[in-house]
Amino acid sequence: MNLPAYLAPFRPRIFSALGGYTRERFAKDLGAGMTVGIVALPLAMAFAIASGLSPQAGIWTAIIAGGLIALLGGSAVQIGGPAGAFIVIVYGIVEQYGLPNLLISTACAGVLLFLLGFLKMGTLVRYVPVSIVVGFTNGIAVLIALSQLKDLLGLQIARMPADFFSQIKALAAHMDSFNASALGLGAACFLGLVLWPKLFVSRSLGTNGFTARLISRMQAVEGVQLLRATRAVSRVPGPIVALITLTVFAWLLHLPVDTIGSRFGGIPQALPHFALPAFSWDTVRLLLPPTLTIAMLGAVESLLCARVADQLSGLPKHDPNQELMAQGIANFVVPFFGGMPATGTMARTVTNLRAGATSPVAGLTHALTLMLVVLVAAPLAMHVPLAVLAGFLVHVAWNMGEWREFARLRQYSSHYRLLMLGTFLLTVVFDLTVALQVGLLLACVLFVRRMSSLFQVVETERTADSVHFQLYGSLFFGAVAKIDPVLSVVESAPGALLVRLDAQSLQSLDASGLDVLVQLHKAVVLRGGRLVISGLNAQPRAVMARAGFLAKVNEL
Repeated sequence: MNLPAYLAPFRPRIFSALGGYTRERFAKDLGAGMTVGIVALPLAMAFAIASGLSPQAGIWTAIIAGGLIALLGGSAVQIGGPAGAFIVIVYGIVEQYGLPNLLISTACAGVLLFLLGFLKMGTLVRYVPVSIVVGFTNGIAVLIALSQLKDLLGLQIARMPADFFSQIKALAAHMDSFNASALGLGAACFLGLVLWPKLFVSRSLGTNGFTARLISRMQAVEGVQLLRATRAVSRVPGPIVALITLTVFAWLLHLPVDTIGSRFGGIPQALPHFALPAFSWDTVRLLLPPTLTIAMLGAVESLLCARVADQLSGLPKHDPNQELMAQGIANFVVPFFGGMPATGTMARTVTNLRAGATSPVAGLTHALTLMLVVLVAAPLAMHVPLAVLAGFLVHVAWNMGEWREFARLRQYSSHYRLLMLGTFLLTVVFDLTVALQVGLLLACVLFVRRMSSLFQVVETERTADSVHFQLYGSLFFGAVAKIDPVLSVVESAPGALLVRLDAQSLQSLDASGLDVLVQLHKAVVLRGGRLVISGLNAQPRAVMARAGFLAKVNEL
């Protein structure tokens, strides 16, 4: 079936990626998928709990959405699932609208995402200024870290409020319930995640100086078995090491800390049930702001992640429209199984690449691995301390934030600084919805201001009965006021004038710009003069001809 040019064909990347698929590639995808599946378990639980949901909501989102995004997406190696960027949004929606309305809002956002891709709007997301992206990313990172202080410090707060100042007030009011054991576990988790990769991984040779010397000594004393064991340990993901060791440590010592079991009663060892949330159009209209936020954030996160994956992998570039359609289907489906919003995830995608993934088969394997782990080992999850999961999320927040951008602000323009700092503060103090709306509006205003400053009208010659002007730049609605000096010259002239506009450097013209030229022409003719335009480029000429203005003026 031939689709109109403005509609995108539905072509999942997996079909082209499997062309010439070999056993060696399958082995790489299988190993990468299993690695990412194990890494995804603690992160999925942590994201869900931080969002005010049960841990299984994050797990089944990672399984269902992750599988659908891999199967139907436009990227070869992107891993989808719950993401840290959604924590603040989801928590706020649950607090304000309740869990059933979160499910409806997520499903509606899925429809919007699919339509964005189907209507070939995937490239529009790239037009969001990088200053806004950096601002709200850093703001979200701060809010994620702030939201985890409750479990990281072991504070006994029944329910954390959603807004920034209320959270600060609640934390300060409950500092008397501080738990040193919880802080120790959380800090150990954070430090372990930071240090583990540095013990074995090097940017050049695969090992750092310490490990290289250790291996050299092993080889010198013929410690072959120990050498093999060290290399095997180096392949174990840091999150799994932290999760298992700290959970066992807390369990053996009977540390007085909250766990998944004490707060949520564990994780069901069964598949999720399909259930339709109560739906009405009145509810959909009420949920329009959070729905747009979920869709916008999901689109930006997934496509940014896919672009990074392209740069790291060297594989064929992703299809942004197909990726958005897959994200839409995934977000439409997961709410019916009690899931949360999903998008492309940077940490798991990079882990997938480093583990050797070559196709979407790795993403499918990640989902299947995670499902098997949950079905087999779900009862063990009840012993996981919440402080350990808080340590995971503090690490996520630390890696998410682009903190160096604050130190480099002086290198950028005042417009960049205003957009970045404004979006950051609005995200932290209010919420991401307000930050995105105000940030994009401010970006448009600043863009109009900058473009209008580039338009110039320069008087090049004047005699008793004629005046010449040179036009530079784009004459659009934001720059029409700069024609006022020309009108003033015409209106103050003692007699008829020949007004010549040299448009050789006029790059573009919009309806407002055309209207001000029409008004100038009327003023000139009213005083018995003539308006001559010379050197018109293609776009301004087309606008004038289409409106019939070109036939009314003299052109050279």
